[in-house]
Amino acid sequence: MRLDSEAPQQHAPRSGLVLIQLLVLGLFCLFTLRLWYLQVHKGTKFAEMARDNQLRQVLINSARGRILDKNGVPLAVSEPSFALGLVREDCEDVPGTLAKVSEWTGVDKATLAETFRRGKKRVKPFEPLILITDLPYEALARIEANEMFYPGLDIVIRQKRSYPTGPLMAHVLGYVAEANEQELEKNPELSLGDSVGKQGLEYALEDVLRGSKGKKQVEVDAFGRQHNEQILEPPQAGKDMTLAIDVKLQETCAKLLEGQAGALIVMEPDTGKIRALVSEPSFDNNLFVLGVPTDKWKELRDNPRHPIQNRVTQGVYPPGSVFKLLMAAAGLSEGFIKPGDVVSCPPAYRVGNREFHDWKKSGFGSLALRDALVHSCDVYFYKLGDRMGIERIHDYALASGFGARTGIDLPHEKGGLIPSKEWKRKRFGAAWSRGETVIASIGQGYVLTSPLQIARYLSALVSDGKLRKPELVETEAPRVDAALPLKEADRQFIVDSMVATVERGTGKSLFRPDVVTGAKTGTAQVVKLVNADVRIKGKFMPYEQRDHAWMASWGKKDGKTYVVVCVVEHAGGHGGEICGPIERRIYEDLFGPAPSKKARAAAAAPAPEPEPVAAPGEIPD
Repeated sequence: MRLDSEAPQQHAPRSGLVLIQLLVLGLFCLFTLRLWYLQVHKGTKFAEMARDNQLRQVLINSARGRILDKNGVPLAVSEPSFALGLVREDCEDVPGTLAKVSEWTGVDKATLAETFRRGKKRVKPFEPLILITDLPYEALARIEANEMFYPGLDIVIRQKRSYPTGPLMAHVLGYVAEANEQELEKNPELSLGDSVGKQGLEYALEDVLRGSKGKKQVEVDAFGRQHNEQILEPPQAGKDMTLAIDVKLQETCAKLLEGQAGALIVMEPDTGKIRALVSEPSFDNNLFVLGVPTDKWKELRDNPRHPIQNRVTQGVYPPGSVFKLLMAAAGLSEGFIKPGDVVSCPPAYRVGNREFHDWKKSGFGSLALRDALVHSCDVYFYKLGDRMGIERIHDYALASGFGARTGIDLPHEKGGLIPSKEWKRKRFGAAWSRGETVIASIGQGYVLTSPLQIARYLSALVSDGKLRKPELVETEAPRVDAALPLKEADRQFIVDSMVATVERGTGKSLFRPDVVTGAKTGTAQVVKLVNADVRIKGKFMPYEQRDHAWMASWGKKDGKTYVVVCVVEHAGGHGGEICGPIERRIYEDLFGPAPSKKARAAAAAPAPEPEPVAAPGEIPD
């Protein structure tokens, strides 16, 4: 009897083996088909995509240098921001991509298309063309979430300028904005979307502040995604600049001028350093960094008080009686007067059939030069100017720094005007008259000066007779440009006359016993009076016809000297009346509060006699 060694259920079913074989065969066919698809059907395309995995050189933006005040307070800084770029070589559908960017950001599609059209000629292959310079966070998040579906879009980290003090320093700092076509043409180092200085120190110090871009090498795949990078050349940040301006003093000056149109300067005469430079009204320079909105620009442009104009350097005014300082110097230097000469000063001075009146209706009687400056007698200087003639006045004023730019590191400075016979002939085709010389001798008529020119001239008078460049940068060494054509004795005489003006003349509002102070006030007519004998108070005149108020002064205490110049447009009052209280408050910031009457009385009281000191070996009583 035979026994079977295996049970029937121990044999594998034949149908299962066939199924496994078919499965293996199917997988083999599938892999073969996929291999054919990749290598044959799509081989050319994938070969091109593989070649597109390449090394690219990408620019690294540099940080713009900071601007600080003399005490290290930040006035202009750079903050990181995100820009949107488009690498056109990686983008298969530019119009569709631009439409999507418009949807994400709210920027008009036509604007994006125009930016792309202008920029594609300026960017190198595989370099991002900047479409939007500053992305809001919401737009940035949406773009990053969808970036993989729109090849070519690139988020670029850049630096955005910020001005913490806003309008307070706008006329000094200026602002940066996106480079235009001309600037891109002029400087090959600039790329589309780069910001450059447009006004103020940002413009004047552009090459120092901008720095230089770096380079890095990145590996980019076919979808424009960066995988590996290597720094080839690190970016060099722009140089930080420390200004001579004290922002706290600047703030005081701005508050004193608030609501008025005018200018204020505080300057160190022996160095030329400017400690405050204020032009009012002002504007917020942060508006211009990303492009000022059309409505805001129209508002600034059409404002009748011209807030964008820097009145310190670009405002030119008749200097009025402040010009008498120069006339006194010219008369002494040219030998037309001596300090002790007494001149009759009636109420008016006649030239031909015309009378030129003094500001004081009764006249001043007879005056020497010092009293003529102290009381600002017009007739004294009418006579002096008539004797000198306009050509001597013109030549002497030019030699003293007027009629030309001061050289300050701010763009678009105006040089003012010192008229001459030749100038009038070319300008109007007419001859010069004696009456015009008389008017020019008190800083009226065609004579125009900037507040900065007055500050520079007064600084030279007060220090050593040297005309220095007004300096905004603290680290810059003082630069002497010329010397006043004035003898030392005559210079000192004029300085002493300014002290007397504060002690007993038109500058009394500045007097304080603890500071040596000198001043010259001025009131400049804006329109010609039809009847010089009829005087209307400023507050009853239309704003545009009111006189400008001037005061140019200096103060010295504990070895420190400052020059302060103030002009208020259409103030409708005298220089001492309008500008005096303003400058007095500035000197309180510079030298501390004026001593009270009680403190002055205590200081003037005789000191108590010292107790007797015993001689060696003696015992005092």
